[in-house]
Parts: sequence; C-alpha cells; structure tokens
Amino acid sequence: MSQQIHDSPTDWVNEHTRQYVESGGADGHDWNGVPALLLTTTGRKSGFRRRTALIYGVDDAAYVVVASKGGAPDHPAWFLNLQANPDVDLQVGADVFAARARVTTGDERDRLWQALAQIWPAYDEYATKTDRQIPVVVLDRA
Repeated sequence: MSQQIHDSPTDWVNEHTRQYVESGGADGHDWNGVPALLLTTTGRKSGFRRRTALIYGVDDAAYVVVASKGGAPDHPAWFLNLQANPDVDLQVGADVFAARARVTTGDERDRLWQALAQIWPAYDEYATKTDRQIPVVVLDRA
C-alpha cells in the first residue's frame, strides 16, 4: 500500500475520501446516515492505485458494495478495475486491510441486493434507469 493513491476525480467523493482518511475514519464512515468504506483498486490500464468511497453492507464477515454508478448505462471504473484485479484494499472506519473481491450471481446476488437496498433505497431506482444488471460485489478480508 506504499504506492501513491489517486482519489476519485468526482469533487464530492474526493472531499469525502480526504476527510475519511485524515480523520482515520471518524469523519466519513457515517455518510448521510449510512455506512461508507474506502475501496482502493489497481487501475486496469494505468496500474495506478485508485480510491473511492462507497456505501456498504455486511454479510457474515464480508463487506458488500453495489456498482450502481447512479444507474448509468456503464459500470463504474472501480468495478472494471476489480474485475481485472480482484485484490483490493479497504478502509472501514479506522481499520485498513487487504481484501479480495468477487461478483455475486443468482440467489446470492438477489439476497444481497435486497439487503443493500434496505440501506440505500435509491439502488432500486437506479436499477430502473439502466438495462445492465447492476453488480453486487462481496469483499472478503484477505
């Protein structure tokens, strides 16, 4: 984790991430009343370490995130990056650790989608805006 990390180019995500990191997770883990983590992937083209803040849920000992991109027709860059290299780093509150990502399918995906839509109901709306099936990703501590 020594390589320089590039934060999201989206201003509000970048600011959220900066506050999260600078406060050791004290400011930013709770974002608009929901839990947020920081996901760091390796750029599939650049090789750069890229970090973004995401809403998450917990399933057993794993963290779960949704690659919604607000219902856009294409997947978010972080998702494409973890498809190319599923070894990622997470910060959840003050805890920073390596993890491995996997994309869910079938009944597991449906169950976890419902759980995450309980945390962030807008996910159901996002699903109506796109023809793609929005991925649900499980992040297991390495």
